[in-house]
Amino acid sequence: MSWGRRAGAFGLAALIVVLDRATKLWIVHSVGLWETIPVIPGFFSIVHTQNRGAAFGIFADAETEWRAFLLIGLASAVIITLTVMLWQSGGRSALGDNPLLRTALSFILGGAAGNLYDRIRLGAVTDFLEFNLGFTVFPAFNVADSAITVGAALLLIDIWRTRGQQVGHPSSRSV
Repeated sequence: MSWGRRAGAFGLAALIVVLDRATKLWIVHSVGLWETIPVIPGFFSIVHTQNRGAAFGIFADAETEWRAFLLIGLASAVIITLTVMLWQSGGRSALGDNPLLRTALSFILGGAAGNLYDRIRLGAVTDFLEFNLGFTVFPAFNVADSAITVGAALLLIDIWRTRGQQVGHPSSRSV
């Protein structure tokens, strides 16, 4: 049973990395750097950008050595932490009995690994999905970013769901 949980969690993370790499390779070979291809005019475009910073371009203007060390170090720490948590989830931990939490962590792990690969190999992350919401253009993102966002949303849902169960549980009431 524990190997099945581990295989499922790490398999999902690996699938996200493969999808992320495949889409980024397609963009790099099919769309010129800084080129924009409208898909749904005024709403959605394919673009080819390189983000040297973190989410939404944070730290993009920071000194190169400092930025690379910080971003690669943080991503590596997240990946190591998630890998340990998911590995332990194959056993008899509370995480092992929580498929929503395992899925959330798998999405975040896959996304973090996909972007870390770009950052180490290219010094920047390839972004290509851009949405215009009328009043603002949302910063370009990629499959890895989407996976991290979905994983974070699932994590929040799990926290909300778990907290709701604990609040209603008789053992959580004071005597």
